[in-house]
Amino acid sequence: MMMNGRHGGGTIVAASAVVGGVVAAVGGGKNIEEELSLPILLAERVRKAATEAESFKTECAEVGKQVDQLATMLRSAVRRATASPSVYDRPVRRIVAEAAKTLERALALVRRCKRAGVLRRVVTITTGSTDFRKIVPLLDASIGDLRWLLSVYSDDAAGGGIVLSLPPIASTDPILSWVWSYIVTVQMASSTSDRVEAAHTLANLALDNNRNKKIIIEEGGVPPLLSLLRDGPSVDAQVAAAAALSNLATDPDHVALIIKELAVPIIVHVLSDSPMRLQTRVASLVSRMAYHLPVIAQEEFARENAVRPLVSLLSFEVPLDEPRPSASIHSLVQGMANLQYLNSAVIATSGSGGSGSSRGKNSRDYYNHNRKERESESSEVKQALKIACAEALWKLSSGSVSNSRKITETKGLLCLSKLIERERGELQHNCLMTVMEIAVAAESDADLRRSAFKTKYPAAKSVVDQLLKVAQQGSSPALEIAAIKAIGSLARAFSASETRVLQPLVLQLGHWNPDVAAEAATALRKFSCPENYNSVHNSKAIIEFAGVPQLMRLLRTGEKTQLPGLILLCYLALHAAGSDALERVKALGALESVSRTAIAQHPSIKDLLPKAIYHLELYRVGSHIHRDQYPM
Repeated sequence: MMMNGRHGGGTIVAASAVVGGVVAAVGGGKNIEEELSLPILLAERVRKAATEAESFKTECAEVGKQVDQLATMLRSAVRRATASPSVYDRPVRRIVAEAAKTLERALALVRRCKRAGVLRRVVTITTGSTDFRKIVPLLDASIGDLRWLLSVYSDDAAGGGIVLSLPPIASTDPILSWVWSYIVTVQMASSTSDRVEAAHTLANLALDNNRNKKIIIEEGGVPPLLSLLRDGPSVDAQVAAAAALSNLATDPDHVALIIKELAVPIIVHVLSDSPMRLQTRVASLVSRMAYHLPVIAQEEFARENAVRPLVSLLSFEVPLDEPRPSASIHSLVQGMANLQYLNSAVIATSGSGGSGSSRGKNSRDYYNHNRKERESESSEVKQALKIACAEALWKLSSGSVSNSRKITETKGLLCLSKLIERERGELQHNCLMTVMEIAVAAESDADLRRSAFKTKYPAAKSVVDQLLKVAQQGSSPALEIAAIKAIGSLARAFSASETRVLQPLVLQLGHWNPDVAAEAATALRKFSCPENYNSVHNSKAIIEFAGVPQLMRLLRTGEKTQLPGLILLCYLALHAAGSDALERVKALGALESVSRTAIAQHPSIKDLLPKAIYHLELYRVGSHIHRDQYPM
């Protein structure tokens, strides 16, 4: 092995080789015992070289004593590290790496004090005193680091209390040693209260600034927190772990690292079966992760079907009185087959000494006990859980067809509709935003639109009714905008006979808030655009509902409403150029005047505006010829 170094003139080369080996080993994927063994062997070589010194014997003897103390501490660290099945090794690796570098410098210095040629002895005498004055504080610092490490990993520390002393290695950055101490406590402490306190402190540190978040993640804080979340000895410990993870999940890089630690299956498992206050925290964690890393986090949660427990929790105590369709012959046969399968499974599991029957009884007892606990929770806890679950569904469905589809495949749509109807405030807002995101996803996915939003389905009809109600009577412009946007996104889901959805949108063209009016114009545009199969019929219905006068006022309101209003007017001109309403408001003149302004060069209107003007001019010429041929 490379520890068999040469003496004399080759000592510096050999020492350099030792350093290279130690540095390569530290962080090279070796276990703790292997990493600690290398500096121990290096310390032995320093001690031996100190006894062979010919010059600076007093200084070499002092270095030898320090190295002996350091070696003893390293051996104690090996015993502590191997005695525990799960060791938080980040500070061990950092401190061992620094100690190895210091020992290498000591070895190179002490070896220069051996008998050699005259020139080398002169060099040694010239620089030796300075070098010894430098190496002694470095060895003292390594001894201080090892003393701190042993105090953190001691049995007394594991049994109670959090060690918050400052090792020399972290003298310029105290946060680092605090983070190490708290992570050690979270992972290794036997005291539940200490683990809870440490997790809460990590959560607060993460809340302070982004640098603290980065240190906690880089120093390996995520895996112990996930372990505490999954297997915590108490609900308080799990809640503290969830809070810390939520405070860490505040940017895409951090969320990506949390996902990399296989966090999503743990989160979904805890979300599915835990006390309500823990589920509330975990649902908020899902929201954070899906918001800050939309595509990747959404896909991971979709893979684990996080939507199902969220919908289940959201629908707790919500009456979902959706009428059942009459059973078909096929469904009856399928139901009998499923019942037969379940019966056979029960028989199979109960065959070995009745253990299956016992497990089934225990499962039923647990379910009944769990339901009783939920029912006995305060209304505030239940409401907080519903708010968190609705927000999580909102963030998961935002821009995600797969999660939106999973929501519609459960009773999620009906549940959301009921809550929009009966709730107010944050819960209503979150549910409405979820429906809006599902509608936006359905706009881009025909299969989702057909499977979930046919208005003959009770859930879809209920959702549309609530959207229309909020669009007209929402308690805030934000709610009205969300409802209007959802209706517009579903424009291609409505048949030609369902013009009832158009009138509320037409009325909102005259809303006092320009954002609401602009959103109404945008939604109506989707009903009248050529991509909509019923565009001609819808355009005529908009005109019949007195939409043109409202639209002309919208064009004069301001820049924010002018573009969506102008696009809608162009579509009406394309599909109903012969309307008297367009002629009465002089729509052609309005469009011609707009064509001479800067807005006419906007990409969405540049080609559309000339076509609309052409259709109106063509109709005017045709009507004049008709009047000339057939005068009154």
